[in-house]
Amino acid sequence: MIEQFLPDSLNFLNPTMVLTATDMIVAMAISFVTGLFIFFVYLQTFNGVMYSKSFATSLIAMNLITTLIILAIAQHFIISIGMIGALSIIRFRTVVKEPLDLVFLFWSIAVGIIVGAGLITLAIIGSAIIGVVLFVFVNRKATNISYILIIRISNLKAEKNVFTIVKQSTKKHVVKVKTISSNDEVELTIEVRLKAQETEFVNELSSANGVINASLVSYNGEYYM
Repeated sequence: MIEQFLPDSLNFLNPTMVLTATDMIVAMAISFVTGLFIFFVYLQTFNGVMYSKSFATSLIAMNLITTLIILAIAQHFIISIGMIGALSIIRFRTVVKEPLDLVFLFWSIAVGIIVGAGLITLAIIGSAIIGVVLFVFVNRKATNISYILIIRISNLKAEKNVFTIVKQSTKKHVVKVKTISSNDEVELTIEVRLKAQETEFVNELSSANGVINASLVSYNGEYYM
């Protein structure tokens, strides 16, 4: 295993021995390298338009900090009790909206713990496998993306024609909201699955008789009134 090729001075692999400056430097260096790998995978698998630079950088910092804590806990029982008490009163109130961001945070913390425990082989091989899995599945081209179609109709008579166009142009559609105003205007909010990601039917809807306007927006699975 990789640990067999490391210098004998890496005492942090054995928690019963005292850490030296070399042990700490090497442990933090390994943690930094694995953190960079997590950072790189995050950049390559990010699907948004603008990523948070602070969040991406925090993945590296989280890895290093976790390794530092584990090294301290492994060497001193009293410090470990103090760390548990101190960390138990910390509350993180930043809302993480993307489930994949939570995966990267947990990955960074887990690798920090593993490196701090001296399981270098597990940290490297495990990170490589996780990275490959994320590259393969996150970067797959999505074929069933949902969209929200919002249509304003001037009268109730045009509604049937609108649904005919929607049915012919989409693989699946579900009415989320239907609002009728006092002057008989109708607003429809419809979740749709497109055929081959073609959006030209929105142009047809906009020009249909009785349609005031039609909008198509990306849908991430959450809907709020």
